[in-house]
Amino acid sequence: MNVKSPAGTALLAACLASAAATALAAPATASQARPAAPEPTAASDVPLEVPLSPLSQVLPLEAPTVTTGVPAAAPGMPEGAGRVGEGGLPEVLVPRTPVTAVLPSTNVTASLPGLLGGRPLGTAMLASPRSDVESSTPGATLGDPVSLPQSGVLAALPDLGTPRAALLGPTLSGVVAPGLALLPSDS
Repeated sequence: MNVKSPAGTALLAACLASAAATALAAPATASQARPAAPEPTAASDVPLEVPLSPLSQVLPLEAPTVTTGVPAAAPGMPEGAGRVGEGGLPEVLVPRTPVTAVLPSTNVTASLPGLLGGRPLGTAMLASPRSDVESSTPGATLGDPVSLPQSGVLAALPDLGTPRAALLGPTLSGVVAPGLALLPSDS
């Protein structure tokens, strides 16, 4: 495939330099990046192939292919809901809600044409295996603005205290381990 404009050549050279720098920083062998067989899809994601074929009409090279999945998040039971503090009010005003999801495996492949009409360089492949992600929504607490009545005093009213409002931050944990490979051309 021929790169027809100086801008296209510069773009291709920048992409190649970026791919080479990434490959040198974290080298991956072709066996690590290329899955031997398609992974079984869980019930929590839907397979998806991103339609990029129209790009080949406007780019001076073949369009890349992207296959991935759409994860479906599963919310869990709110944390701390129902616990009552000393004054009869709930300890957590707005409870955190845990959310779990599985990030599906993603594969991106792009053929690398030769610079200035030379022999094709091969195929760049970026693969990310399926991984679990756990998160929780933000929450809020009010502290104990009302305390129990003092003991020994009949018909005592609860004491009022200063509310100690606090926000519980969201959490996110998971591991994504992508691999990049430059596969040689067949010709």
